[in-house]
Amino acid sequence: MRLHHSCVFVILAAQALGASVYASEKYSVKIETNVAMTTRDGITLRADIYRPEAPGKFPVILQRTPYDKRNDVSTGMSFASHGFVFIDQDVRGRNGSEGDWYPFKFESHDGYDAVEWAAGLPYSDGKVGLYGGSYVGATQMLAAIASPPHLVGFMPFVTATDYHEDWAYQGGAFQQLLAQAWSSALALDGLTRRTAGSALPTHWDLMHSPVDYPLLDPGKTTADLAKYYFDWIDHPTDDEYWKQWSIQRNFDKIRVPALVVGGWYDLFQDGSLRTYMGIRSNGGTEEARKNTRLVMIAGGHAGMSPKIGDVDFGKKSGLDLTGLAIQWYNYLLKGIDDGISKQPQVRLFVMGKNEWRDENDWPLARAKSSSYYLHSHGKANTLSGDGSLSATLPESEPSDQYVYDPDQPVPTRGGVVLGDTAHYPPGPLDQRAIESRPDVLVYTTPAFKQDVEVTGHVELDLYVSSSAVDTDFVGKLIDVWPDGRAENLTDGILRARYRASMEESELMNPGEVYKLKIDLWSTSNVFLTGHKLRLEIESSNFPRFDRNLNNGLNPETTTSAIKATNMIYHDKAHPSALILPVIP
Repeated sequence: MRLHHSCVFVILAAQALGASVYASEKYSVKIETNVAMTTRDGITLRADIYRPEAPGKFPVILQRTPYDKRNDVSTGMSFASHGFVFIDQDVRGRNGSEGDWYPFKFESHDGYDAVEWAAGLPYSDGKVGLYGGSYVGATQMLAAIASPPHLVGFMPFVTATDYHEDWAYQGGAFQQLLAQAWSSALALDGLTRRTAGSALPTHWDLMHSPVDYPLLDPGKTTADLAKYYFDWIDHPTDDEYWKQWSIQRNFDKIRVPALVVGGWYDLFQDGSLRTYMGIRSNGGTEEARKNTRLVMIAGGHAGMSPKIGDVDFGKKSGLDLTGLAIQWYNYLLKGIDDGISKQPQVRLFVMGKNEWRDENDWPLARAKSSSYYLHSHGKANTLSGDGSLSATLPESEPSDQYVYDPDQPVPTRGGVVLGDTAHYPPGPLDQRAIESRPDVLVYTTPAFKQDVEVTGHVELDLYVSSSAVDTDFVGKLIDVWPDGRAENLTDGILRARYRASMEESELMNPGEVYKLKIDLWSTSNVFLTGHKLRLEIESSNFPRFDRNLNNGLNPETTTSAIKATNMIYHDKAHPSALILPVIP
């Protein structure tokens, strides 16, 4: 995904991690454009280079992007004026660089070659750090697992760790809006390179209709402009296609520390947290394990301004990413320690209280796993139903049920969404319109009599059955305000056929009860006094995820759908529960 500096990463007041960097000496900047580098297989990649106009050699910050190196002039100027050589390189097959574009495929080898090339430039002191977010973070991660000798550190922000589960799929469901929007936008550059000025289709012309199926119809698309999109659809399981690029299977090859920046409302939130934990636990050197750090902001791809969705998190929620990077690389590449070595490993923005807090590690050791059990008299449908949550184990209770119709899916509203912000804005949004639907189950606690903090990984244990051989289950964690507003915090989805493994599918037997464990990712939120905690359950979140057509076939190629009657059980034998990390 592209990170538009003008609209996403708005530079706000520097926080403690970046407050002192601008006291360093400023340099005049020299810019060289379209500097060529040749990869090991003879492909020419081109970069713009920003460097201090001064004698001597300087450490290098390397950014490798598919989004056109000419869009980051201000970033290059900032790094170079603070005594770094900033190299912004177009990745293979994009913009000024030669070759064929295919996501992830060449980034390890090309990244390795680019790091070593940058280290050998006449004005380089041989030390190289990597920088960038989203796919530009992926180019860092894939270079880091190649272990180039001159790489000293990297700073991946709001990016994935596993490209099956973080990027193309989640819980076995295809991330339709993201995949279609991203591949369509990137295909425009491919068209430009071919047509050299001919009239181009719009972004939405390239996307499939979000209301017709089959989702995949090669007759309506230009497959060779985004072959990877079709490859993603052809590989719904976590097979060897995805494992060849897996970061989480190669943490032991990362030999340098990372400063990982993620966001609670970022679509790669889980990837950021797993990157931090993976390097801390399994990094290839003691230095990588010891010095890797984590910063979690409120937004990320959902936004960097104080107001995200319906919630204003306050002026203090901002983060100066470039300033933070300069401080990080002053420390790693120049040996300038203005206190960063003594700071705790983790810095979190705690929502609700809307304040920053330092922690020694993630997850928080003091978090207490607390179960909130589902209850009802069999009528938890809609906001006006009788669903409730409590710490009391259920006894004899009737199940809840709803009919999921793929032709009338529950629409995406807020959350970690990206692809069409005009129609599907991200972040925390009032969910009451969603909760008015009869195919949505709603379970709510009484109002809290004191503040309750939930910080960490959230899971949903759900006992279910269905009239179909396959269907989806979606869970949403909600903060209900005293005025009734229902602001989504985090959510998750599980395609039932992948209940045992993302590597193999297994259809259900209609009517049989199954226990599902749905990953709702993580959050850090204080439910303030007078607020309530709510769980939503439904079977679709469209078009963020493709619709399960309930027939056991591939939703991207099938031409028919059936309705599914889905049951949620919560009794003594089937204690469905929301599992929360509560801070004492």
